[in-house]
Amino acid sequence: MPENAPLSKNVPSSLDDYQLLGDSGLRVSPLCLGTMNFGEDWGTGADKETSKKVFDAYAEAGGNFLDTADFYTNGSSESFVGEFIASERDRFVLATKYTIKRADGQPMAAGNSRLSMHRAVEASLKRLKTDHIDLYWLHMWDFTTPTDELVRAFDDLVKAGKIGYVAISDTPAWKLCELVCYARHHALTRPVATQVEYSLITRDVEREIAPMALEMGLGLLPWSPLKGGVLSGKYGREDLQKIEAGEKKGVGKRDMKWDEQRVELVEGLQKIGDAHGKTVAQVAQNWLLSRPAVPSVIVGPRTPDHLEGSLGALGFDLSEDEQAEIQRLAPIELGFPHDFLRGGNVRGLATAGTRVPRRAYGRVHPLA
Repeated sequence: MPENAPLSKNVPSSLDDYQLLGDSGLRVSPLCLGTMNFGEDWGTGADKETSKKVFDAYAEAGGNFLDTADFYTNGSSESFVGEFIASERDRFVLATKYTIKRADGQPMAAGNSRLSMHRAVEASLKRLKTDHIDLYWLHMWDFTTPTDELVRAFDDLVKAGKIGYVAISDTPAWKLCELVCYARHHALTRPVATQVEYSLITRDVEREIAPMALEMGLGLLPWSPLKGGVLSGKYGREDLQKIEAGEKKGVGKRDMKWDEQRVELVEGLQKIGDAHGKTVAQVAQNWLLSRPAVPSVIVGPRTPDHLEGSLGALGFDLSEDEQAEIQRLAPIELGFPHDFLRGGNVRGLATAGTRVPRRAYGRVHPLA
């Protein structure tokens, strides 16, 4: 494998091949059922009957990890999930989030403050029809709430039995590290996971967040693993020709960028998929599951068929040559200081010209 190819791990075989979430005791399925599409309030999701079919298919396949948020479909997602799990509540690891506005024009109806957190968790518990949330997520960093206020507020909810574990989504690496270190130093409940946008098209997290997650014991959960459908396999060279002719803007959700490099990536993933009897989307999701810090990938199916497609990402491993080819097709520039520190001359200055293992903060760096 090329020197700059990431380390990889074996991919779980099925939904009941449970993984530990970070340095915690939570045992979760390798595919997390994201439920942002449960409810038609936004005009794009699934109705209650279809949502129940998706949930049932996931549960019957052995899945136990559910992800929702108070913001999703104006609360319908939480309400559906609460109803669906009511008869087997303790079978599932139930995760929801807070931060995003619950009302317009009210400054305390959003953000990460203690007050916002307490109001949000009480409302979520009612919609979910439960007395506890297994994994409670900060949905996104608000750049205003002090670290001590946030960590202590989470810890209070854990001690009150309203939540079991804490996690942080869509937050810079330096702030995640600060939150974990503050919690450790004060013997308070520390975060166990982080959610990030991560795919073969969006690999920015590999610069700082992924190695930080490995070092700090955080499970890394990718969302948008197919980049809004760009890696679904539905789009090809003919779409690029239409874009160049001015007949369309882009592909996938929100007409995303579609150029020669992305066409070659999809064509390369298709060749790899053909060797395994898999689709482009399944190879793209499998690659994420092979990343060293990733215990589970969040998928958001609107139909049972969509879920069935994601299940096909389990149970096979990419060879070293295939990993290297994907790395070639979807390169990432690490930027400073990583590219500087990886240079042969600079590396030699730090090793006195000897051969020593490349590690970052005590653990093997995923891009070393």
